[in-house]
Amino acid sequence: MTLPMILAVIAGGALAGAMFVLCSLRLLAILQQLGYAGGTFLKWYYRSRNIERKKASILALAVALLTALFGVVFSFAGYAVSNLVSAAPFLGITLFYALAERRHALKVPVRVTARYLRLLVAYIVVMLALCVGLGFALTAISLAVDAGWLYLLRYVPFCLVPLLCPPVLAGVNFCMKAYETPHTAQFVRRAKAALAASPCVKVGITGSFGKTSVKQIAAALLSGKYSVIATPASYNTPAGIARAVNEGGLDCDIFLAEMGARRTGDIAALCDMVCPSVGVVTGVTCQHLETFGTPEAIRAEKGVLAQRVGKCVLGRTAADMGGADALVMGRDFDAEDIALSPDATRFTLRLPGGAFPVCVPLLGRHAAEDVALAAALCSLLGMTNEEIAAGISRLTPVAHRLERRDANGVIIFDDAYNCNPEGAKNAVEVLRLAPGRKFVVTPGIVELGQLEEEVNGALGASFVGLDRVILVGETLVLDVRAGYLAAGGDEKKLTVVPTLAAAQQLLAGELAAGDCVLFLNDLPDCY
Repeated sequence: MTLPMILAVIAGGALAGAMFVLCSLRLLAILQQLGYAGGTFLKWYYRSRNIERKKASILALAVALLTALFGVVFSFAGYAVSNLVSAAPFLGITLFYALAERRHALKVPVRVTARYLRLLVAYIVVMLALCVGLGFALTAISLAVDAGWLYLLRYVPFCLVPLLCPPVLAGVNFCMKAYETPHTAQFVRRAKAALAASPCVKVGITGSFGKTSVKQIAAALLSGKYSVIATPASYNTPAGIARAVNEGGLDCDIFLAEMGARRTGDIAALCDMVCPSVGVVTGVTCQHLETFGTPEAIRAEKGVLAQRVGKCVLGRTAADMGGADALVMGRDFDAEDIALSPDATRFTLRLPGGAFPVCVPLLGRHAAEDVALAAALCSLLGMTNEEIAAGISRLTPVAHRLERRDANGVIIFDDAYNCNPEGAKNAVEVLRLAPGRKFVVTPGIVELGQLEEEVNGALGASFVGLDRVILVGETLVLDVRAGYLAAGGDEKKLTVVPTLAAAQQLLAGELAAGDCVLFLNDLPDCY
């Protein structure tokens, strides 16, 4: 090969690698959503009817056909010119694809952390090396065979690279763990040491549902008397809690740590890190059955927190987890005489110190129980009923948890962060109380393992009688649709669309003032 040819191969390969990286940035975001679990990422990508894989296949096919076509059509001008011209459709299509991906916002935005940047840089280096190496290999083969048509079309195999991006990304991620695992462990150890040294009261909050809501409500109530720090958003893993501690400090009287679990041993690891003296178990359902395997394993895992703390508050379905010192919903405290409406929830809050009426701008039967759990925790931590009542009067809606918004005369119930059967049932109950026509938009419920078909079928049946049912997606919604129709639902009122954007476009043409729409469980991109 001549020097100009070598330089051309390097430039062309580097450009192709850069374009393919741009086209696969969405995959990096989804890998982050999955906790950088490469195996889970590949399982997601290669599952049946994954739209991301379909898009990559279409990209590869379009680029291959147009690159070959342009190369052949302009072959009369010589190999150098035809190869240069055939790069035009490649660049145009990949750039259009990358820009189109950016226009479709991720439901869970990328967190530009140091780990994400390290992975991105490593992925860029590997993709550039792969494409440059592929360029040299294809050029060498075409020169060795000495066939004009092969030399003319030697860059067409580049178009298959989009199909290789997911396994390449997973491989880079796997290699990076040699650095990331000990680095994260050091990060967690630093937070663990800070937690051990802090005199604040550490509270662990876990359960199959309601963790974030109870945490946020408890923080609002406790802040009327104490200095409180709570882990932000849904930071409920060791790395998430460590980030909250290391970046925010522990200058407080009470630290509230949300504790998530997807596998056996997760709660024990979080307890070892946080060392909570007080715990809350909101309740147990079949959520995360896909990763736990059995309902008994879920219950045992959630029960670890109750066994590791001195005092605990237990929801109705976790009543058997604690000892004699536990406050149990239904026995020691409760939300009674619940009255629901599309505007507020009214109930009688019964605590160890007495009962009093409550009205909160939180919606749904589960909201009343979340308030009761948070109030019981406050009681356990030394607040009086008067102090708790004062805090409840200041409560505001929890974002994306059956949050009501009004727009152009339309009532919107945003329950995007709900992903459990009990919460879904309660949300539909509130929707039925609303005036006007009633719409529901949902992709179904995930991580239910062998119960996925049954639970999503029951969800579909609960929609019978609503004025409009819009299902989003390709897989779970088949079970929701089947349950809806089997229960007597009107097929004319049912529509299945591929994306949330398509559902919103459909609603824009159908909704009118006085209508009400429930957005139930907006799944993250990894589903």
